Amino acid sequence: MKGGSYSVLFICFLASSSWSVAPPNIVFFFVDDMGWQDTSEPFYTEVTDLNRRYRTPNMERLADRGMKFTQAYACALCSPTRVSLMTGLNAARHRVTNWTLRRDTSPDPEHPSLAMPNWNVNGLSPVAGVERTVHARTLPMILQEAGYRTIHVGKAHFGADGTAGEDPKNIGFDDNIAGHAGGGPGSYYAKYNFSADWRGGDRIWDVPGLEEYHGSDLYLTEALTVEANRAMEEAVSEEKPFFLYMSHYAIHAPWEKDERYYQKYRDEGLSEFEATYASMIEGMDKSLGDILSNINRLGIEDNTIVLFMTDNGAPKQAPLNKPLRGHKLKAYEGGIRVPLIVKWPGVTESESVCKQPVIIEDLFPTLLEMAGMEERIEMDRTIDGVSFVPLLKGARVGNEDRPLYWHYPHCYDQPPFSAIRRGDWKLIYFYDDQRTELYNLADDIGESQDLFDQRPDVAKELSKVLRKFLLEAEADIPTFKETGKAVPLPGV
Repeated sequence: MKGGSYSVLFICFLASSSWSVAPPNIVFFFVDDMGWQDTSEPFYTEVTDLNRRYRTPNMERLADRGMKFTQAYACALCSPTRVSLMTGLNAARHRVTNWTLRRDTSPDPEHPSLAMPNWNVNGLSPVAGVERTVHARTLPMILQEAGYRTIHVGKAHFGADGTAGEDPKNIGFDDNIAGHAGGGPGSYYAKYNFSADWRGGDRIWDVPGLEEYHGSDLYLTEALTVEANRAMEEAVSEEKPFFLYMSHYAIHAPWEKDERYYQKYRDEGLSEFEATYASMIEGMDKSLGDILSNINRLGIEDNTIVLFMTDNGAPKQAPLNKPLRGHKLKAYEGGIRVPLIVKWPGVTESESVCKQPVIIEDLFPTLLEMAGMEERIEMDRTIDGVSFVPLLKGARVGNEDRPLYWHYPHCYDQPPFSAIRRGDWKLIYFYDDQRTELYNLADDIGESQDLFDQRPDVAKELSKVLRKFLLEAEADIPTFKETGKAVPLPGV
C-alpha cells in the first residue's frame, strides 16, 4: 500500500528464547562511499592500478580467511542501502529512495520537465503512522528480542532529523555510539569536536556522543574503533551474543586527511585529494584490523562471523573504479557494485570466491539464518531479500538468473532511473527521456557497448520483468509537469 506511512508487520516469535547451541556473534563492518576497486584486495579478474595504489592489508587478511563476493550489489547511494539492510526490502518497495536529512525535505533540485514523487523522505520509522516513512520490524529488533546485545557504532542515516528513526536505539539497537540523522560527519577531527562549525558549516552534521575525545588529536575512524572494541568487551563480559553494526563514516565527505597515512601517498606522487582519500581508506582498514585483533584477544574468533561491505560506489570526485563505469548515484556498475567479504568460522572456505550476484536486501535473511533464527521466525509478508547462506556453504543454488532491481526516481545529481540485472544482462531505463540501455556484463563489464538495438528481444523481456516488479512494489514514479501524468514505465 502507498501513503503517508508504509506499515508492515511480518515477524512472530516463538515463545522460547533459548538456543540449542551457542549463537554466533556477528560483526557487520560497513564502509561509506568506498568503491569496488578502492582496496589492495582485487575483486576483478586482474589486479588494477587502484589495487596497487591503496593499502588494505586487513581486507586481504579477511579475504584470505573467508569468502569474497565479486558481484555484490548495493543501492546507488546511502540511505536506500541502509534501509534495505535493516528491512530486507528493495528500495522500490520501502520508498526511501534518496538520501535523508531534514524532515519533509527532499534534496532533489527542480527538474525542467519532471516532478519527482513524494517518496519516504523521513526514512525508517519504528512506529506506524509517521508521515512519509516506512514502518517495519528491523534486523536489530529481531536479534534484540532473541537475546542479542545489539551495538550501533558510527553512521546511522536511517531517519530524518527530528524523527524517531534518526536514533538507532529506536530501531532495535541497545547501544548507539555516534549515530544520528546525518549521513556524513561535521569533521573527522576530534580537535574540532567532530563538528562542521570550525569551517562555518551546518551543525546538523556534527557527530554526537563522542565528547570524551573532543580537543584531542584522535581521528574519527580511530575513535569509533575504540568505542566498538569497548562495546564488544562489555558484551563478552555479560556472556551475551552480540551484533556489532560497525558503520564507519569513512570515507564519506568531508575528505580530511588521516595524518597517520597521508604523507607517504603524497611522497608517491598522488595529488592532495588522492592522498587524502587513500589515507582515509587505510585508516578504515586499520580499524578492521583492530577489530579482528580484538575478537582474537577476547577468545571469540571461532564463534564470531565477520562481514565487510560498502554501501555504494565511490563518489564522483574519486578516481574512476575502472574497469567499471560510473560512480555513486549512477545506475552503472561503478555506482552499485561493491566489495563484500564474509568470514564464517567452520562454514566459509578460506580464500574462496563467489561469482554469483547478491544484493543488499539479501543480507537481512542471510544474517538471520546465520544467527540460527530461520526456525525462530515466521514471515507473513514477502521480503525481497534471499538468504545466500547456501553460497557461503559452497553450494550451488540454481538461481543465477534471479532478477535484481534498482530504483532511483530522483534528479539529485543523476537522471531518474530504474534498472534490472538478470543473468549477464543488465537494462537501465531513464525516466527523463524514456531511453533504454542494454549491456552484457560478461562481455562488457565497463558497459561501453549499448546493445539495445542489437538485442531487442532481450530488452523487451527485461523491460517487461522490470515493469511488472515496479507495479507489484507500488514504486514511486516521476510525473510530467505539463500533464501531471506518470512517466511511462519501461516497456510501455
